[in-house]
Amino acid sequence: MNTLTVIGLGAGDFDQLQMGVYKKLKAAKKLYVRTVDHPVLDELAAEGLQFESFDGVYEKHGTFQPVYEEISDLLIEATAAGNVMYAVPGHPLVAEQTVQLLIAAAEAGKVNLVIEGGQSFLDPIFGALKIDPIEGFQLLDGTSFNMHDINMRQHILIAQVYDTFSASEVKLTLMEKYDDEYPVTVVTAAGSSQEKLITVPLYELDQSVEVDNLTTIYVPPVKSQEGALRDWATFRQIIATLRGPNGCPWDQKQTHESLKKYLLEEAHEYLAAVDAEDDFAMIEELGDVLLQVFLNAQIGEDLGYFTLEDVLASISEKMIRRHPHVFSDVSVEDADDVIANWEAIKAEEKGTSDKPLLDEEYRASSSLQTAYNYQKRAAKVGFDWPDVAGAWDKFAEEWQEFRDEVTTGSAETRLDEFGDVLFTLVNLARFYKLSPEEAMLHANEKFARRFGYVEEKVIESGKPFSAYTLEQLDAFWDEAKRLERE
Repeated sequence: MNTLTVIGLGAGDFDQLQMGVYKKLKAAKKLYVRTVDHPVLDELAAEGLQFESFDGVYEKHGTFQPVYEEISDLLIEATAAGNVMYAVPGHPLVAEQTVQLLIAAAEAGKVNLVIEGGQSFLDPIFGALKIDPIEGFQLLDGTSFNMHDINMRQHILIAQVYDTFSASEVKLTLMEKYDDEYPVTVVTAAGSSQEKLITVPLYELDQSVEVDNLTTIYVPPVKSQEGALRDWATFRQIIATLRGPNGCPWDQKQTHESLKKYLLEEAHEYLAAVDAEDDFAMIEELGDVLLQVFLNAQIGEDLGYFTLEDVLASISEKMIRRHPHVFSDVSVEDADDVIANWEAIKAEEKGTSDKPLLDEEYRASSSLQTAYNYQKRAAKVGFDWPDVAGAWDKFAEEWQEFRDEVTTGSAETRLDEFGDVLFTLVNLARFYKLSPEEAMLHANEKFARRFGYVEEKVIESGKPFSAYTLEQLDAFWDEAKRLERE
């Protein structure tokens, strides 16, 4: 089988080209280059070196991936006729997607591949920026990275920034985490006689600086906590500090048990923000819910029982396992199939058990939610009305029984029958796919809002509540309802 040899042209100009690489290039019988846009190739062409480039392939496609795939296929095809050398900028194994595709082809037995040396662009960039990579750095692809790839505490080098458009895309991605004024450095032709470093505020990245295929964007590490507020590690550090030896006395004394009520409160406040369709309030309230998650995870870590990573691993593994239609080869038709799969997988996870069916459905924090859970669990084993008509009939029956007890019964029987009425209302909510807990929260919030208006009108009058009749107060209530509709 013929051999495809991949070799690196280095990161700079002709004077930086390694002697061994130079000799192998001169000796090549069939030489291809990914692009002619490299300073070394001008000098080699002047010496009479013959080569073919794949620049024409770039013009055929709108994105890079099909370009790289076609180049790889063409090289494998050419190697079938004889030995071939393929030259790429920098080092073949640093930020060179075509080489990765060729490696995969070689592993599949499609080509005999040899990878030679070449200086990568990293060494001259480290020298130009005067940074030590041991401090931690990331090398990201400017054509495909996203904000979740970024570690704001490390040196970040972004390669594959070829033109103004790609620089603009990089800028917009970085601005999702960094301040608009954050300084970034555009490094061009590092280590060569044309080396240029220009530092600009992030928002000017695609406006005042020219970029080309020898350009790398450098983002320095964020040093302050305030500058990295969009980084998950910062929030975790804040929580650990609050719980630490020099932290907050209140946070230090909290336990899983003491935080239960706060988690419920914050969840309810978030639901109220959703009902109000207030995005800013949702951001704030979700942050408060997240605080409870991180605090409880930190307590688990402090006690040596579990860590935040355990929480993440548990829920991630569960989501993958329970979504085989997304992460595996299971097919589903619609959302009902998804739910059926979820329940089947959930039942398989729990296995057979001697526990009563309702044991795990009790919620001490909410009798409404407990009733909903009980009914839903019983329905899964067939203990349910065939349709909502049965639930309505049951409600009418329980309502009449309650009215009878109001007339002739005792306080104990009235309480019992009223509980049955509420239980049937929860059942109706289940049939109509409504959350009784959420409905009650919404009703409470609505009552508080409208009564607040009534109270405001009374205070404005300078009179006490006792000076008003129920009809007058009810008129204020109706006014509050009308204003809400308007």
